[in-house]
Amino acid sequence: MKRSNRKKELRTNNGLTVAGACLGIMVTGGLAAHAQSTVDADKVAALEKQNQSLQERLGTLEDLAKKEGLMPSGTAPKFASAVTDITVSGFVQASYFYNMRRPADGYSDAYLFNTKDNSFSLNKVKLTVASKPVATDKWDAGFRTSLLFGDDAPVLNSPGGANTSFNDLREGYVELNVPIGTGLNIKAGELISLLNWESGDGGAANPNFSQGNQWWFTGNGPSAGIQGTYNFTDKVGLTLRIDNGLFQGPVDNNQGKAFSGSLNLKPCKDLWVNLIGWYESTTVAGGSTSGASTIGGYQLTEKLGTGYEVDYFNFSTPHNASDLWSVGGWLTYDFTSKVGLALRADFVDNRDGLLGPAVRPGAGLPLSTDAHGSLGSVTLTFNYKPAPNIKIQPEIRYDYTSYSKGLEANGKKDRIIIGAGVSYLF
Repeated sequence: MKRSNRKKELRTNNGLTVAGACLGIMVTGGLAAHAQSTVDADKVAALEKQNQSLQERLGTLEDLAKKEGLMPSGTAPKFASAVTDITVSGFVQASYFYNMRRPADGYSDAYLFNTKDNSFSLNKVKLTVASKPVATDKWDAGFRTSLLFGDDAPVLNSPGGANTSFNDLREGYVELNVPIGTGLNIKAGELISLLNWESGDGGAANPNFSQGNQWWFTGNGPSAGIQGTYNFTDKVGLTLRIDNGLFQGPVDNNQGKAFSGSLNLKPCKDLWVNLIGWYESTTVAGGSTSGASTIGGYQLTEKLGTGYEVDYFNFSTPHNASDLWSVGGWLTYDFTSKVGLALRADFVDNRDGLLGPAVRPGAGLPLSTDAHGSLGSVTLTFNYKPAPNIKIQPEIRYDYTSYSKGLEANGKKDRIIIGAGVSYLF
């Protein structure tokens, strides 16, 4: 009996203990929750006050920007989106070439690039800043600017004479789309030539590292002007341009202007042809320059490609007329996505002594001004791309001339130049 009462007492006491413990937890938890809610409320109030202060400061800054004309009224800032729409690209290019004729003055005439023989060269450092491509179905605008530095820059850029700020500028223009039909594209500023199959970027863009004779002798540099391009269909387009002159660059030195145009044809996916014509009048001795050119290419197979260029120039004055013409072809074959070969052959014919004064770009007069002279070259280039951004181009080139003084003014009518160039594109 006593044992039974004892168990009952223990059960009763345990029940009271558990009940008391639960009550204590509830009271303590309630107090803690009350305290926590009070703290949270204080934090929320502080954050709301801070947010209100920031909003007031932002409103003050926006009002100031509108007042100073830095931001249109009612327009939110778009600085971040403007930055993301701009791209930065370019390349760095270096090389070494050796002229087996060993010219006495150390220069390889009638040769681009690497006119300096037996010399390591930093050929080009190009930096391009551009907006995203303009839309073709609405009013839209953009820009493109390219700066070029290095050994080749004086030949590629257009020095502005006394205005030396142009010396490092390769191109720079404002672009506008007018929503008419398929879209009228207008560019105004310093524009790259419409002529030539090859790009002035050399091995960074071309299958051969050195530049062909046509690019220099039957081409022209950048010039300031305005042009419009309209694509009637995806197979036919037309580009018309007026600029300071074929050889004037960014600053005109006479009252004449040059007019040029290109009919751009793409009959099928693998074939393209440009038909180009130009006329330039000058106030200097009443002279004019006119001519026509065609460039194009056809991808015969996935790995085998071809290209061509034919040029004709006529230089006229009231008492004289001179003709100059050239022809060139390219053959490329890609064994793999990383390994390929490129073969180029070109020929420039001059019957009126035009080439003599300008055979070495930016240098002296290595060749005679014979009444008739010609230049030709054959170039074989090995293209190797071990990584997506790297292009290595070992090259061997054979040059020939009919000029009486030969190449490098040493009486030799031919030469072989070997070397290699490397370009890193970003």
